[in-house]
Amino acid sequence: MTITGGCLCGNIRYEAKTEPKWTALCHCESCRRSASAPVVAWMGFALDAVTWHGDRKFFQSSAIATRGFCPNCGSQVSFESTRWPGEVHLYGVSRDDPENYTPDLHCHTQEHLAWLKIDDDLPKHRAVAQMQE
Repeated sequence: MTITGGCLCGNIRYEAKTEPKWTALCHCESCRRSASAPVVAWMGFALDAVTWHGDRKFFQSSAIATRGFCPNCGSQVSFESTRWPGEVHLYGVSRDDPENYTPDLHCHTQEHLAWLKIDDDLPKHRAVAQMQE
């Protein structure tokens, strides 16, 4: 199993030779604002499971989080946080085969936008702490 993907212009590419540890649809304000989207699809991997091609730039988006992006087209490609040491989170629909992305759950639903209706059967966690219990 190999998952490949990258940024809009193709300058940044990634390759993961394993299935994601988890997948989630995040509704937190930080993810929404950074992606200009009502919800963000994530997939988590061990840091050493992902090989990068191209030079990502990084933005410290909070005291505990860094977001990687392409300096050419501006596409965000990764997220790392001290909350999940040893992991890198990739945008699920940045895959070359986004139809093969399958979310496991919704997280941070306490921050979801009221006009966005969530009517699937996936587990819904109000916060990350709930996911870890």
